[in-house]
Amino acid sequence: MNDYDSFAEAYAAGNETSLLNAYYARPAIVDLAGDVAGRRILDAGCGAGPVAADLRERGAVVAGFDSSAGMLELARRRLGEGVVLERAELGGPLPFADAEFDDVVASLVLHYLEDWTTALAELRRVLKPGGRLIGSVHHPFVQHVTAPPGTDYFAIRSTSQWWELDGTKHLMTFWDRPLHAITDAFTAAGFRIEVLSEPAPGPGTRERFPEVFEQKESGRFLCFLFFVLTKA
Repeated sequence: MNDYDSFAEAYAAGNETSLLNAYYARPAIVDLAGDVAGRRILDAGCGAGPVAADLRERGAVVAGFDSSAGMLELARRRLGEGVVLERAELGGPLPFADAEFDDVVASLVLHYLEDWTTALAELRRVLKPGGRLIGSVHHPFVQHVTAPPGTDYFAIRSTSQWWELDGTKHLMTFWDRPLHAITDAFTAAGFRIEVLSEPAPGPGTRERFPEVFEQKESGRFLCFLFFVLTKA
């Protein structure tokens, strides 16, 4: 399960043009980061490096880590050998110094973990005082309304789905949790919540995917929950 090495190339290629990644999750994270010129930013679960690349284009000094060797190889191709990219597990010890980064971005990675305690503690550790954790997770409301009838919204529960990439199916498992469990985990880890956001998709999305927005006059859809936290 969740074996990104087995489909790294196909997944990365699909993300370059997909609605949920290229036109929604990635631009939302970059917009939340704001002016990053000169800031040192760690991309947690960096994958093939698209978020890190966008932040670097805006003037950030980027580094990253991922558990998948295949994804890290793609990130190295994209970002070059001069960028520090480490193989490490979110939820385990990270190979970075205390207070090394101004910001950490964690886009769509925390929901792979049942327990966020160690992951958030490590991400907080590598942040400077006042540093930001900018990220996104599956939206708890969406996960609840798409769950089987009778599912307890207030439970932290695993859920699985099949992804089909290049004609091959891959089983992916995530952990759903209610909104209060998300915010409680943040504050218990020593973060102050600055932003909880349900942003509109990026520019050009309606024109690129007109069928998605036929019944959505607002130009929005509900999918992920985005956040900005400050190290308290």
